[in-house]
Amino acid sequence: MDNPIPPARQEYYDRIGRDDLAPLWEVLKTIVPREPKSSARAKLWRWNEVKPLLLEAGRVITAEEAERRVLVLENPAYRGQSRATPTIYAGLQLILPGEVARAHRHVAGAIRFILEGEGAYTAVDGERTAMHPGDFVITPSWTWHDHGHTGTEPVIWLDGLDLPIVNFFECAFLEHHEEEIYPQKKPQDDSLGRYAASMLPLEPESDSPNSPIINYRYDRSREALARIARHAAHDAVHGFRLRYAHPRTGGWPTPTMGGILSLLPKGFAGAPARQTDGQIVVCVEGRGRTEIGGQWFDWGPKDVFIVPNWTRFRHEAAEESVLFTLSDRPAQERLNIWREGRG
Repeated sequence: MDNPIPPARQEYYDRIGRDDLAPLWEVLKTIVPREPKSSARAKLWRWNEVKPLLLEAGRVITAEEAERRVLVLENPAYRGQSRATPTIYAGLQLILPGEVARAHRHVAGAIRFILEGEGAYTAVDGERTAMHPGDFVITPSWTWHDHGHTGTEPVIWLDGLDLPIVNFFECAFLEHHEEEIYPQKKPQDDSLGRYAASMLPLEPESDSPNSPIINYRYDRSREALARIARHAAHDAVHGFRLRYAHPRTGGWPTPTMGGILSLLPKGFAGAPARQTDGQIVVCVEGRGRTEIGGQWFDWGPKDVFIVPNWTRFRHEAAEESVLFTLSDRPAQERLNIWREGRG
């Protein structure tokens, strides 16, 4: 039981409180703890349970009515707050054949990881790119973007936005374009042609912190993972892994969020670790399980799970598996606060 506050001291606290003052010594251990204490909880969303609900949303509301037809992945600790981790919003978005999600832009940056379906595209500032399962697509802050579907099957992807960060600073803006579809100003996949062959244009370009590549194709990323798996030793915690990179700087594709692909060999039993970034993890291929804070979660293709900040985790793979991880590690590294502890 906490020691009671002596009456004379409480009277002092009450008196200074009337001037909106408070004693630091009463809260110091709470606001400057010895180590991070995550308020988030571990959670797993099973694809075979979530997909039917998302398809049902396609019958309940049109894309025009919804603007973006998304089921938000709410961390159980943050119900009603639209947060998967303390700093990242996540949701599953559905677009049906013939639909268009109208053009808009907002301060929050977005990352898309395509889960299922073919025939849809996204456009960023007038550059279109076709979306395929496993592709990693970025929509930088304040860029015009719209989505469309010219195919024949539903397309679903994971959205990740830094909305909680932007809203913490209370600097969110949203603007709709006068046209439903933003005018196409560049050839389709123009950025891939310029940057995806390990070469760079010579002409001067802006020093944007956002990658000029809007779509990192899964077939190329998967092959890169396979190559390092053939010739390198795996990490004891993460297996073989590569991060998506800004081609001009070598840094992360966006300043606030980043993605990592990990390959876990069949039979992999990872060592435990914990990180200060809360992780949103998608099983892209394979099957396995992850222990998070002493609780095991079995996962398979397209399942999504949360590893809270500074919570001990370890992965095991029943078969060769690929995991995609989205987190705010880029923002933490820029602030020099990112840490990892092993063991």
